[in-house]
Amino acid sequence: MAFHHVSVMKQEVLSLLSPAPGHVVVDGTFGGGGHARAILERILPDGLLIGTDLDEDAVTNAQACFADVQDNFRIFHDNFSNIRAVLDQCGLAGANGIVLDLGVSLHLLEKSGRGFSFQREEPLDMRMDGSGGGPKAMDVVNAYSQDELARIFLEYGEERQAKRIARRIVQRREDEPITTSGRLADIVASAVKGKPGRIHPATRVFQALRIHVNNELAHLEKFLETCLDCLLPGGRLCIISFHSLEDRIVKRRFAALAQGCTCPPDFPVCICGNQPKVKLLTKKVVKPSQAEVEKNPMSRSAKIRAMEKLAVEGSGAGGEDGRAKQ
Repeated sequence: MAFHHVSVMKQEVLSLLSPAPGHVVVDGTFGGGGHARAILERILPDGLLIGTDLDEDAVTNAQACFADVQDNFRIFHDNFSNIRAVLDQCGLAGANGIVLDLGVSLHLLEKSGRGFSFQREEPLDMRMDGSGGGPKAMDVVNAYSQDELARIFLEYGEERQAKRIARRIVQRREDEPITTSGRLADIVASAVKGKPGRIHPATRVFQALRIHVNNELAHLEKFLETCLDCLLPGGRLCIISFHSLEDRIVKRRFAALAQGCTCPPDFPVCICGNQPKVKLLTKKVVKPSQAEVEKNPMSRSAKIRAMEKLAVEGSGAGGEDGRAKQ
């Protein structure tokens, strides 16, 4: 299977996760396994790498490419928001490290045939899990009202011309249903006013539809609500986001977990008892180097945030080393 993907900021991820021999590490967005292979080299000989991915092609590819380390590797066809359940299936109390790369894999864009790219003429599907149910992108653009489409484009794509684009889509679908990525891209381009910008006019619309179809932000929120329970004390979480919507959610959740006392400043003593649960490893967001952007232009909007779970007094969970079993 031709499965190609260039992993973003691999060295930065390794530095922030700090994987070591014997560690349990979860790659929640496995993709082509670039981050995973580099992590695996650090946790052998007795560590365990667990992967999850919604794309069946990624799972099949991983099973073949990581067959040489089958005692140290497990892959699941699942969403990263279900990592707690995956750890339970493995009989593990938690992981020493978790990494999420929220970008769309090059395979999905170029090889899946599901209409993720506006540069191709493919069925307008956009479901990351091709075997799953739920509406396809073509169902959305052909059935949703003009107001609903405009809301999706504005909320998930931050598209300033959302209303114009939604109106044009509703007009054009009356002629015939919009069923391919190429036709949708042409319709969006015809609706956008002004001089061509640095990015294709359909970029934000395709992003918005993909986020909506896959319920991406809700899954990210769900994961962040349970992430502490997925980490062992001293365990680290590293998240790579590619647009402001994701990064904003990650930033706010990390800040909330790292916050201590929430009492008003004029209180003489703390009465809330709130203690920081994590230590931020990235006080400021980490971005790719200019050299990496030149080598891999798709990395230009990537941002990394990372945190470490603080040890809790009296915790019975395992330490930083070894596979902690339930």
